Amino acid sequence: MFGFGKKSENSAEPHSDNADLVYFSDGYINNVIGSVNTTLKFQYKDVYINSNAFKYVADIAFAGTVVGQLVFGFLADHWSRTNTLMVSTVILIIFTALAAGSYWHGEPVGMFNMLTAWRFFVGIGIGGEYPAGSVGCAESSSQMKKGTRNRWFILFTNSMIDFGFVIGAFVPYVVAAACHNGHLSTIWRTSLGIGVVFPLVLFIMRLGLKEPEEFTHNSMRHQTPYWLVLRYYWFRLLCVSLVWFLYNFSSYAFGIYSSSILSGIYGEDAPLTTVFGWNTVVNMFYLPGTLIGAFVSDWLGPRYTLALGVTLQAIVGFIMAGVYDKISNHIAAFAVVFGIFQALGELGPGNNIGLLAAKTSATGVRGRYYGIAAATGKIGAFVGTWVFPYIQKAGGNDTESAQYPFWVSSSLCILSAAIVLICIPHVGQDTIAIEDQKFREYLQEHGWDTAQLGVKQPGVEEGAVVNDKAVEQ
Repeated sequence: MFGFGKKSENSAEPHSDNADLVYFSDGYINNVIGSVNTTLKFQYKDVYINSNAFKYVADIAFAGTVVGQLVFGFLADHWSRTNTLMVSTVILIIFTALAAGSYWHGEPVGMFNMLTAWRFFVGIGIGGEYPAGSVGCAESSSQMKKGTRNRWFILFTNSMIDFGFVIGAFVPYVVAAACHNGHLSTIWRTSLGIGVVFPLVLFIMRLGLKEPEEFTHNSMRHQTPYWLVLRYYWFRLLCVSLVWFLYNFSSYAFGIYSSSILSGIYGEDAPLTTVFGWNTVVNMFYLPGTLIGAFVSDWLGPRYTLALGVTLQAIVGFIMAGVYDKISNHIAAFAVVFGIFQALGELGPGNNIGLLAAKTSATGVRGRYYGIAAATGKIGAFVGTWVFPYIQKAGGNDTESAQYPFWVSSSLCILSAAIVLICIPHVGQDTIAIEDQKFREYLQEHGWDTAQLGVKQPGVEEGAVVNDKAVEQ
């Protein structure tokens, strides 16, 4: 339909070069809402706190992301990797701008509701980026030097999300400092509005993007034998999705509410620059976790790296919960330990769950497989951010309300490690090619005509089968 992506002669470099800005943009837009939420509390106080938007503005984007991941995951397999990315980028640009300009006849509650509505559509744009962007990057990484493929995938995906998270925390600090902690509307609108710049640049860069070679050779645009696919991948997909759900349940809640956690330590009278400044420090710990972890993933493999990361994170989390009463009295110490807790999450599941989702299925169904797993993860993020305040509230007093999230998160880390080690297969440097070959052989064994695989198969009628056995399937 669109004529995008026909200029480049190299299929690996364009997808990689564009992937970094994709995820940087998404990380920024996802994380900046935490600071926006804090600013709105400062600006409107009880009017905002008692509104429905206070409950939903931080997590409504996750609901939209689920929709985007499922819809665009399907389109990435059945239509085009590159054109799907272009459409999702346009959605991201339009609705991020609308969110920054939210207004309703000068009435605060109406404006809160408009912001919430636009954030839902922003989520759809974010969700559209993940299936097509990640699977395209995974397929392009197979053309890179063996022994480095996992790190490049991680550096262009999760590492850039984390850079976006850091900038999403830092920009509100800079804007708040420029406004001398006043002009609160300017602070949150500017912070949101800057998020338009990154996808706008990305849209221009993507005009020369080409389909990955793996997609060209092994796509299932003609027909998909869903029953065979389900029989082959259901258990693997269930396990990957569950680990992603458990990881996002905690990580996004801690990320979005970190500025609120810090403001709770400082008290309600702390200026925004103080809260946002320490929030930036905490978010910076994502970077060593993801950058070091990218290399560890090549050395140990993604399964063992993920299990190592969540196990260490659980240990630190249990320690934080046990000594919270003491460590919370020293903000620098708390920020460092909390930062280490976050960094270990990035070294483990943050880096590797997307890699596992992108490389544990065949090319023909990779977009839908990844989309379902990622959508399940975002459901975990939505549930986590929604129940996070209730987990805190269940603690009663200030100390226990802060301890409870760490107890819960650390327990889920142990469960994740067990699932990864027991239920998810090994992912090596040549997994994509090996998985495509195994799946092709599986289809042939069950009578499905593999001549239908690929972007274009001249002379083959769509929906054709080899023999009657395929019809039975």
